[in-house]
Amino acid sequence: MAEELSGRCLCGSIRYRCGPLLHTATLCHCESCRRASGSPAVGWLTVSSASFRFTAAKPREFESSPGVRRTFCERCGTPLTYSSAGHPAEIDVTIGSLDDPHRVAPVDHTWMTDAIAWDRPADGLPQHPAERLP
Repeated sequence: MAEELSGRCLCGSIRYRCGPLLHTATLCHCESCRRASGSPAVGWLTVSSASFRFTAAKPREFESSPGVRRTFCERCGTPLTYSSAGHPAEIDVTIGSLDDPHRVAPVDHTWMTDAIAWDRPADGLPQHPAERLP
C-alpha cells in the first residue's frame, strides 16, 4: 500500500489526505459508532494525527463522549473521523470515505459485546468482545 491515502465525503465538499496506517484496520460494532453512522458497524483505519489534513472544507465536529471528537460533513452527513484525548497522536478515519477503500481491509471485529443481536459476522475474522488488546 502506498504511504498516502485520500478521501472525501459523499457530496465532495470535504476532502482529506493521510497515511500511513499506524495499526491494522477494524470493524467496530460499539453502540457509539453504530449511532454515529446509522450502520451495524463502522470500518476504521488509524493514522498519525500529524499525517492527517483536510484539503478542502472543514467538517463539523461533535463531542460524542467526554474526550472523544467525531467529524462529519454538515452538508451530506458523511462520518469522517474519530479522535480521543487518550490517544492524541492518532486519528481514526472511516474506511468507507476513502477514495479507494479497497486498499485498506479490516482484519478483525471489535466491541462485539455491543453488536446488534442479528449482527454476527461470518467472515472468519477474529471477533473481540471489546477493544483489541495489544
